[in-house]
Amino acid sequence: MGTVIANLLLQPQAWKAHSKMPAISRTLSSCAPPGLQEGTQEVTPERIYHISGRLAPWLAGAAAFLCAVALYFGFFVIPTHPYQGQHFRIAFLHFPSMWISVVVYLVMAASSGYGLLTGERIASMLASSLAPTGALLAFLALWTGSLWGKPIWGTWWVWEARLATEMLVLFLFLGFIALHEAIDDYRRADRASGVLALVGIVGLPLLYFSVYRWSLHYGTSTRTLPAPTDGTSTVATALLVMSIGLCAYAGAATLTRLRNEILKRERSSDWVAKQFREES
Repeated sequence: MGTVIANLLLQPQAWKAHSKMPAISRTLSSCAPPGLQEGTQEVTPERIYHISGRLAPWLAGAAAFLCAVALYFGFFVIPTHPYQGQHFRIAFLHFPSMWISVVVYLVMAASSGYGLLTGERIASMLASSLAPTGALLAFLALWTGSLWGKPIWGTWWVWEARLATEMLVLFLFLGFIALHEAIDDYRRADRASGVLALVGIVGLPLLYFSVYRWSLHYGTSTRTLPAPTDGTSTVATALLVMSIGLCAYAGAATLTRLRNEILKRERSSDWVAKQFREES
């Protein structure tokens, strides 16, 4: 080893020849199998577009089947509640839609945060595609909550902690959509709406606990919609199946919107023109 180093130092031509040797990383990369090289490719909008097109129909079919099974058990199999009567069956739509809307918002905020930190366009596109689905689920939770609560409370609305938090979730979704559509430049729109989504992560727990403490202070903490848990496994199973079905629906709707978002932003790309030529 010492002799080799001495020869390199004493012979400039040998040092130059040694410095021109290909890097070991490039050599190993060129010798890697084709499958390994393809697996390390960058995630591009084109690949996400095709993957979403393959997954969306399967998720839509699973959502239709699971939601139909859950609604059948909730409306025809499970017996009538002894105190709430037939109204408690609305819970099989109310609670899963509320849970999934919050999950969708958390995923949207995480995607927005990742897009802000890394500048990844796919993450920002995913966040934009999640917002309409989350807004629909939040509206469904509020609507079913009002329908369920009217016979119990005697009014369409009370400032109950969960409903107030869900109303804020709906407003955050609508604000995200409105802010994103109000800005023409996609980069600026992604940054502005991403900041709003991250702010909402902090505001949701604060609103929930503030409304909960307010209801305790004024003696209205009992005005809530109880979950239909009668000790039977059928009720829990129906709620779980409906939750999974709504998750599948959210995935199918989001992937479909993601494909449209990719086409809208990549409309000047060569692969989009090629895609439309192949489909026509």
